[in-house]
Amino acid sequence: MGRQERIARSVVRAIVNGNGVGRRPSSPIAWILAVFSVFFSLYQLVLRKIRPADFANLRRNHWDLSDDAYVSSFQPGEEGKQEQALSAIGDMGFSGSTFYSTTDQKYLVKSIPRHDEHTFFREDLLTPYVQHMASHPRSLLVRICDFLGASGASLGRILRLAPSHHIVMENIMYGKNEAKKRGEADWEDWDLKPTSYFYPERDIAEGALASEATKSQLADEFHDKIILTREHADSFFASLEDDTKLLAEHNAVDYSLFLVRITAPPQAADPTSSAADPDMVPTDPPSVPPSPPSWRTGVGSADGKYIFRAAILDFFWAKHRIQPRIMTLLVTLWNVLISKQGHMSITTTPDEYRQRFMKMCRDIVEVREE
Repeated sequence: MGRQERIARSVVRAIVNGNGVGRRPSSPIAWILAVFSVFFSLYQLVLRKIRPADFANLRRNHWDLSDDAYVSSFQPGEEGKQEQALSAIGDMGFSGSTFYSTTDQKYLVKSIPRHDEHTFFREDLLTPYVQHMASHPRSLLVRICDFLGASGASLGRILRLAPSHHIVMENIMYGKNEAKKRGEADWEDWDLKPTSYFYPERDIAEGALASEATKSQLADEFHDKIILTREHADSFFASLEDDTKLLAEHNAVDYSLFLVRITAPPQAADPTSSAADPDMVPTDPPSVPPSPPSWRTGVGSADGKYIFRAAILDFFWAKHRIQPRIMTLLVTLWNVLISKQGHMSITTTPDEYRQRFMKMCRDIVEVREE
C-alpha cells in the first residue's frame, strides 16, 4: 500500500469510526505492539475529529445532512477496502496540499500541511466560522463538514511525510464527472484572486526564473462576464460583503473565489426548473439548503447560456501568524532595498485585500436589468 492509500485510509477511519481508531487492543502485549505500530508509521497517522459537535451541528441542523448520508459517502463498495472510498486527485498549488474525492464526488478532502494555517483555523477562525455558517445560509464560504488532526507522536508526523491535518468540504464541482461520462454539458472552472499584486514567480525578471509549471499554479483570470439579473447580482455581492468582512476581521488574506461555469442545455437554463438535470443542479445535501437557485447548486445567467457556481476557498492564511509575518518583512525589505513592486497577496493588509477582492468580483459581473 502506497503513501496516498495510507493517508486515505487514515481519513476514512476518522470519519467512519468517529475517532480514527478501531477497537482497543485486547491485551497489554497487543497494546504495546499497537503503540509501536502507530509511532513507526510513516504515512498512516491516527486522525481524530476536531470540534466534532460543532461540525455535526452544522451538518444536521443547518445543512440537513444526516449522519448516515454523510458517512455513506466514505464507505467503499462491497468488499472494498477503506482506502478505496477516496480517490487521490494529487498535489495542488504552492501549499503542497493533497486532495482526495469521495467516490460519489460529493466531498473533497484537502490536507492543511502548514502549521500556521491549521492552527489559525483551529484557534482563531473556527468558532466565528461555525457561527457565521449557522446564521448565513447563503454564505459563499465553502462548507467544511469536518476538521481532522493527527493524534499522538509518529515518525510520519515528526518528519512531515504525511499531512497532520485535513478538512472535509463540499465539492463545488459535484456532477461534472457524470456529465462528462454522458458527453453532456461543458464545465469550466477558475480559481480567482486579484492579479494586481506582486507575484515573484511572474514579476521578477519577467518570469524568466520560474518554470511554466510553477507559473501555471498562480491565480487564474476570467476574461468574460457573469451576466446576472439585478436580484441575483445583489444577492451575490451581499454574500461576498458579509463573508469577506468576517475574514478581514480575523486577519485572513489570499483567499480565492472558485468559479464554475456550466454550459446550459435548454431544459436546464432555469435552475429552478423541475426539468433541470439533478447532476447539474443538485437538490440534496450538502449543496442544499437553501433550495435552488443558489451559488452552490447553480445560478442561471440572465442570457440563459450558462449556470454558474461559486465558493470562497483557502481562507487559512492569517497576517498575525509567524510565517506570514516573516514573509511580510521579507517583501517589505525587497521593496525598500531592491525593487518597489508592492505587496504580495499574502503580505498585504486584510482590509486592502478585501477591497481588491471585492473589486475583482464586481468587475466580472454584468447586471442585465429585467
